[in-house]
Amino acid sequence: MKCFEDLKWRGLIKDISSPELEDKLNNEEVTFYIGTDPTADSMHIGHFSSFLIATRLAKYGHHPILLVGGATGLIGDPKPSQERKMITKEEVMHNVEGLTNQAKKIFGFEVVNNYDWIKDINTIDFLRDYGKYINVNYMLNKDIIARRLDTGITFCEFAYTILQGLDFVHLYEDKGVTLEVAGSDQWGNITTGIELARKMKDVELYGLTMPLVLDANGVKFGKTEGNALWLDINKTSSYELYQYLINSDDKCVIDYLKKLTFLTKEEIEAIEKEHNEHPELRIAQKTLAKEVITFLHGEEEYNKAVKTSENLFGGNIKDIDIKDLLTGLKDVPHFDIEDCTLIDLLVNNGVASSRREAREFLSSNAISINGDIVTDENMMITKEVSMDGVVIIRRGKKKYFVASFK
Repeated sequence: MKCFEDLKWRGLIKDISSPELEDKLNNEEVTFYIGTDPTADSMHIGHFSSFLIATRLAKYGHHPILLVGGATGLIGDPKPSQERKMITKEEVMHNVEGLTNQAKKIFGFEVVNNYDWIKDINTIDFLRDYGKYINVNYMLNKDIIARRLDTGITFCEFAYTILQGLDFVHLYEDKGVTLEVAGSDQWGNITTGIELARKMKDVELYGLTMPLVLDANGVKFGKTEGNALWLDINKTSSYELYQYLINSDDKCVIDYLKKLTFLTKEEIEAIEKEHNEHPELRIAQKTLAKEVITFLHGEEEYNKAVKTSENLFGGNIKDIDIKDLLTGLKDVPHFDIEDCTLIDLLVNNGVASSRREAREFLSSNAISINGDIVTDENMMITKEVSMDGVVIIRRGKKKYFVASFK
């Protein structure tokens, strides 16, 4: 498939600014950019679905530039319902450094920071050189701004779209960028850049947006219990990412394979056929987890995540990193303990309903402590037998409990 056809088949095109873009992507070498504001020092898996298009387009011969918004991050893109909380300049610069290093490591492309060209523009120059080209009525028609008019929007947020448009014009002049790629929520900002370029430089630039990747409940992909799954392995382990991907909903997983992997149309269709015939094997989910984690963290980390999962559910927890172990057991009962006998540990914390039941569990080898089967009801449970202050109790094959010393 040609470039545009491939993007369309994968469901990666929502809006384009001109029909001419299809021909340009299929037959020319296009320099484009995609950006993110430094609201954190790591991207999350939701960013991955967007930024991966840079690698995809590069494979077709196009030239990507990744932008980290050190300047726009100091302002904040307007949220649909309320003003975005501002973060300090020091925190923004810390986040810029983290995102820049991460983007270079994962994607390997040129990274720029819009603070470098915006920081020296004074207020008068901004209003004269850029503000005069954008009509207020034009800005009021932007969806994100229009939705805030009833509740109120500050001038700071109102002017954000001009800053992003300024980026597009600057990168056209400095890097030859003619295309901006972004998630669908950035369409209004992209078209401001196109409008600025047309009025300031008498040139047509182009925009392309991708649909937001959602789960079966319509929640943004990568959001779990209100928390993001980070691309930084120190924030989200490969095991935690593996568990999220392996549990992808059957209704969504083929769509994820199209958007988040480089598997071919033929490969994905073959997986889809097998998945539909035997969904219980979770072939599609396993493939998704392997492709994403290997791309982000390498094959060794993927194999480690699989081994951790198998060991945890097989009861062999001794070789599992304590951080991954606690991540895997985050939803099981947790309680605090002090030094006590094993039978008191079981009865006082709900592992067994009575001393009689606790003894039955022990005599039938149904209780393990930190991976070892135990039978002595008078065994002392102290901090010395813990793993970094944590005791993992397993009852039967699947029931886990986590006890922590105070």
